[in-house]
Amino acid sequence: MTDYRPDPQISSLGDEFYDAVEPAAFPAAIPRFLNRRWAERIGLGGDEAWWEAHFCRFEPLPGNLPRPLALRYHGHQFRVYNPDIGDGRGFLFAQTRDSEGRLLDLGTKGSGQTPWSRFGDGRLTLKGGVREVLATEMLEALGVNTSKSFALFETGESLVRGDEPSPTRSAVLTRLGHGHVRIGSFQRLAYHSDADSIARLTRYCLKQLYGEEPVADDAENVARLFQKVAIATAKLAASYLAAGFVHGVLNSDNIAISGESFDYGPWRFTPRWEPGFTAAYFDETGLYAFGRQPEAIHWDLAQLAGCLALVGEAQPLAAELQEWGGDFGDALIDALVARLGVVPRDDAHGQQIAAAVLACLEGQPVAIDRFFFDWRGGRDPGAERYPGEPFRHLAALTGEVARAPADPYWAEEQPCSLGIEEVEAIWAPIAEHDDWSRFEAKIAAIRRMGDAMRSPEPEASAGG
Repeated sequence: MTDYRPDPQISSLGDEFYDAVEPAAFPAAIPRFLNRRWAERIGLGGDEAWWEAHFCRFEPLPGNLPRPLALRYHGHQFRVYNPDIGDGRGFLFAQTRDSEGRLLDLGTKGSGQTPWSRFGDGRLTLKGGVREVLATEMLEALGVNTSKSFALFETGESLVRGDEPSPTRSAVLTRLGHGHVRIGSFQRLAYHSDADSIARLTRYCLKQLYGEEPVADDAENVARLFQKVAIATAKLAASYLAAGFVHGVLNSDNIAISGESFDYGPWRFTPRWEPGFTAAYFDETGLYAFGRQPEAIHWDLAQLAGCLALVGEAQPLAAELQEWGGDFGDALIDALVARLGVVPRDDAHGQQIAAAVLACLEGQPVAIDRFFFDWRGGRDPGAERYPGEPFRHLAALTGEVARAPADPYWAEEQPCSLGIEEVEAIWAPIAEHDDWSRFEAKIAAIRRMGDAMRSPEPEASAGG
């Protein structure tokens, strides 16, 4: 087990960045998901009483924050600026280092009211918690840079919601993520014309999220941080597409400065490559549709540039924004080729393979998960499922390249997918009979796929 390394660096920012809060006192604490795998990686763990004390009652971890902190931020929500938001049903509970020295945050969802709750009850439905666990496990398995669901407790309250049959059961979720700072954190400071705090937060993010020492020149710090955020968000957008994932709510307060995906509400996996596929029923214009996610993230990044321009020079920020499309294109090539499990001979060959993959998926009646499962598993691309020139072209491009080592997962009959119908089928026995067997089996299946996806990298092919 990795040693536990508490390091509550958030305290160095100062009280104006957050509000100390008290967690809700819940009538019950029933463990529904405990991520012992990630707990071991950060040197934490114990019996169920230990988990309950720290991740349902939120008793402070040794050497960590004495009280939870609700962070202050603003954000654009569906392109409408909102200065009245913040951590309204969650807080930052603790910070620790992993074995690589990364600073990780343990933050919550559904842990009670804060000064930013407005008229909300600060709670999370159990179904919402189950959905987030499934999303994070699936995305982690597919190689997306995502927060991890760390603990989910059912809390014994009845909640009324407009989008679920009510009353419905309550829960509290703890996430493990690389950073709690988001674009909206900078937007709040810009709203108040607080250039000094923007400079301070920039230095914090450079050092704590990207492991780089800030310099005396804050304009240079701003340019360095923005470049890193631009590259990280380009990779995030590309990974969403390669995974066939739709986040659903890519507001600026939902984009982390670390480039890590988090906060899963109305998410979906699109069965096929449909650019207009949406996840949220309230996304009536398709602003955050599958194919528009890169555009949405780039727009949010532009809002960050406007904030940082209060401290740095506008020209380097504008230039980085201009280059973002190229960064995204390169990241998409890498993500698509990686999901195929092949190693191109060179960059040009990688571009050809990625273009061929897109030609196979765009406008074709082929399921995304099935497509990658078959091709990575070495199934005959000439089978009836894959007729036509795009598939023959891809077969020719990948016929002699190095492939990832075989794993028993690829020999199974069906790929591990997570369509909305299956999510509902997993939830139904929980709601009706408190039967968690399908949920637990799905987590095991997802992790089996993830292990196969993380098989040792294939060696480069001859001439590569």
